[in-house]
Amino acid sequence: MASDAISVLGAGSWGTALAIRLATKHDTLLWGHEPDVMSRLASTRENSKFLPGIQFPERLQIETDLANTVHASRDLLIVVPSHAFREVIKNITGHLKDDSRIAWATKGLEHGSGKFMSDVLDEELGTRYPAAVVSGPTFALEVARGLPTALTVASTNPAFANDMAARLHGDVMRVYTSDDMIGVQLGGTVKNVLAIASGITDGLQLGANSRAALITRGLAEIIRLGDAMGARRETLMGLAGVGDLILTCTDDLSRNRRLGLALGRGTALKVAVEEIGQVVEGFNTAREVVQLAREYRVDMPISEQVYHVLHEGLSPRDAVHNLLSRDIRPESAG
Repeated sequence: MASDAISVLGAGSWGTALAIRLATKHDTLLWGHEPDVMSRLASTRENSKFLPGIQFPERLQIETDLANTVHASRDLLIVVPSHAFREVIKNITGHLKDDSRIAWATKGLEHGSGKFMSDVLDEELGTRYPAAVVSGPTFALEVARGLPTALTVASTNPAFANDMAARLHGDVMRVYTSDDMIGVQLGGTVKNVLAIASGITDGLQLGANSRAALITRGLAEIIRLGDAMGARRETLMGLAGVGDLILTCTDDLSRNRRLGLALGRGTALKVAVEEIGQVVEGFNTAREVVQLAREYRVDMPISEQVYHVLHEGLSPRDAVHNLLSRDIRPESAG
């Protein structure tokens, strides 16, 4: 492995897509937790389950040994669902090098605690290792295909932010840097809940007006919570905020939007989740976002109604009625 090698932990659709992009410029290791799956990826040189027909670059190496993967590179990029993030951090702890640096492209909050991934990392490893989050309006399939994409890399360590941005930046990927880790993580979290709401409105065939209103008022919810948590508004009006929100709320490649569509059309929740066949981050995140809103005393009515639909059995049509029957108030008031 070259000295600039990078290791990607997580071989789902997003982890594989980022590994493909990175391997166009760098030696890249891709690790996944299922040995049989990784063996198949190694032999076929593609992730046929999530990204069929997209061949791996020569510089992408498939790995089944976590210790070897972590030891091979200074820089690690973790791309696993939020519920698995802490476990991965625990498992790599004994294999980290003195100069290791840890980035992640995981979106969401930890189930049960409602913590950002940065908080989970701090709890497990302290602040010894430089940390960065990668986020923005991205679908794995488009990134893997090499379609133009823009991302944000946020870190309180400017050197690491710049280095990660340089790794990802290329002829089809524009990357910006930020030091607002709260804002970047928050934008990538709440948008999943709002995408479910957007899908519900379209599943109920409520029209384009409703979708536009929902996205706009959803952005207001993100900004209010961001203000309370110390995020910067310009971050939430950028790629990791409004950019990701628009993408996820308007295109059916979004698993969260597809869940909402199915619910709006009358499909049972369990059936809808099974048909999607991948983790729908917004399902658990809805509970955690509502808890955050209550903790910070922030009004987030759309997120509240999504929570009631997903976890308390409220019908999608009743959720819409609840939103539309709210009292008149100034637009700036929520």
